[in-house]
Amino acid sequence: MSGPLLLLWDIDGTLLQRASVEHAVALKHALREVHGSHLDVDSVPVDAAGRTDGSIARDLLAGCGVPHPEIDREVRAVAQACCRAYEELCPSDLSATVAPGVANLLAELAERPQEYRLALLTGNFEPVARLKLARAGIGRFFERGQGAFGTDAEDRAELPPIARGRAGSRDPWPRERTIIIGDTPRDIACARADDLRVLAVATGRFGVVDLAEADAAVADAGELAPLLERLAA
Repeated sequence: MSGPLLLLWDIDGTLLQRASVEHAVALKHALREVHGSHLDVDSVPVDAAGRTDGSIARDLLAGCGVPHPEIDREVRAVAQACCRAYEELCPSDLSATVAPGVANLLAELAERPQEYRLALLTGNFEPVARLKLARAGIGRFFERGQGAFGTDAEDRAELPPIARGRAGSRDPWPRERTIIIGDTPRDIACARADDLRVLAVATGRFGVVDLAEADAAVADAGELAPLLERLAA
């Protein structure tokens, strides 16, 4: 099978590091705005790594005793409120959060459209993702109308087929020419749910050993280039 490799990039921990503080604040603000200022969402422990915004929100609300039917009714309202809050809270310059080697690698890949296509696959709500990357100075590498986001599905496993569907002109982009790049075991599970290959970078909270179930796990983006060269051949 010929054609470019579709590279589906995670954001937090993969493209950016330590850029999610304001994002987390915005999501909790949205939950209180929509479901009530009395909610003690800060007291609910939630593991956010590799999760979609919607699934994190659901766990926080459920931990505060909000019934699931009520959560379901306000999914869109929470997403909209989170995006509004993040627009206010997002730092004007996130360039210092770009993970080592990422900017150079993206620039190199973008110059080879016959070999690579770049898109996002992230649990962030799309407006949050786009603003975050724009403020980090790397948003230009990711075409609008492509990829998949937390606004598309609450279950991260549903995102790869959405991204492949958007990348294809008539049929979904072929699985054998699609690779997910992430930094958590959930990114790996997400890829396997769609029978995709996955490359893992240990630039988040998980080490190379923790990411051993990926097709390859490397220390940082600088080590991805030779892997991608071989896979594109």
